[in-house]
Amino acid sequence: MIWEILARLPPKALLRCRAVCRAWRRVTSVRNFLLAHHGRQPALPLASQRMNCGNSYYQNIVTFNNRATDAQVQHVARVQLADTIRLDASCDGLLLFTDNSISQLAQNGSTYGTCFSICNPATREHARLPMLSAFLPFGMYRHRPTSEYRILLTQEKDDPVTNAFFIFVLGSAQPPRNIGGWPREMVSVWGDDVLLRGSLHWHLQKHESKSSHIMVFDTTAESFREMRAPVVLDPKRANLFEMYDKLGMSIFNGELKIIDIWMMLDYESEVWALKYRVELPVASLNVQFGQIVENPEVAVHSCDGDVLVLVRFGEWLLHFDTDSRLVASFHHEGLLLGQHRLQETLVPHTFFTTLDSYSVNCQCF
Repeated sequence: MIWEILARLPPKALLRCRAVCRAWRRVTSVRNFLLAHHGRQPALPLASQRMNCGNSYYQNIVTFNNRATDAQVQHVARVQLADTIRLDASCDGLLLFTDNSISQLAQNGSTYGTCFSICNPATREHARLPMLSAFLPFGMYRHRPTSEYRILLTQEKDDPVTNAFFIFVLGSAQPPRNIGGWPREMVSVWGDDVLLRGSLHWHLQKHESKSSHIMVFDTTAESFREMRAPVVLDPKRANLFEMYDKLGMSIFNGELKIIDIWMMLDYESEVWALKYRVELPVASLNVQFGQIVENPEVAVHSCDGDVLVLVRFGEWLLHFDTDSRLVASFHHEGLLLGQHRLQETLVPHTFFTTLDSYSVNCQCF
């Protein structure tokens, strides 16, 4: 009974419980318990908030937890130089950042200006990644056969016909490995990646036909393929997400009044169905929060069986249910809502200590 209770606590509360007695500390420190604890943590939507504090610019990384009893918008990390740092990927409680402001000296004496770093907010570990300055991240995942954490990369400057992809293993001393790619000039990729069933997924549009598709990367076979996607008139207003171990897509219509939520009912047969339609009360929203602006952002997630829809309009983050009811509203200046999720973990990773600039409890936390 105690094991089941402790496994459901959030990481901060669990760490405090370790001080109760030696037995609790012992049982909550073994790997099997930590894996079970990670599996019981909610996958919370991530957002970034740019702030100007005097002469310094910061980027706050926050999560939204509608079940929290204190603050539903919760602080995760803070990084300086907000305009140059970007959250590019998340996987199993790990966050991957790209920083274009840091000029580093390579072994051959040349300089390059992109730095990658990996962090675990729950354990407050942080480290920079080597040898990736000429690459752009496309996703991060755990390789099931080896349990390695890997990053899928593409080059900043590559062949104009084929967009080559590379794989980098966290903690490895080997350079990224070339695995080929897909024709780049034929597609545009929209939104963040979604990891589901051991594959990474992206929403893309073919230039010639303007048709909407999903590109899939099998992380075990290391191969690409395409899947069907719902019909999308404007790919910039469509976002892929994962919910209940199914692939989903939210689509904002052109008049900013309706959010259609599609779910893939059959992954193998690629069958989609319109599951929810959220109709926004635009007139009343304009009265409460001012005129609704263009370029809204939408994130769909689930919590304890409820489907929640987050919409960012200007400086407001609005929370709707699938019956189109406004549940809550939050005012946050400079907030950017993405599709990344954070499922916190206390599971130790050995690759951290092999990386340069490894630190615990660094300033960003």
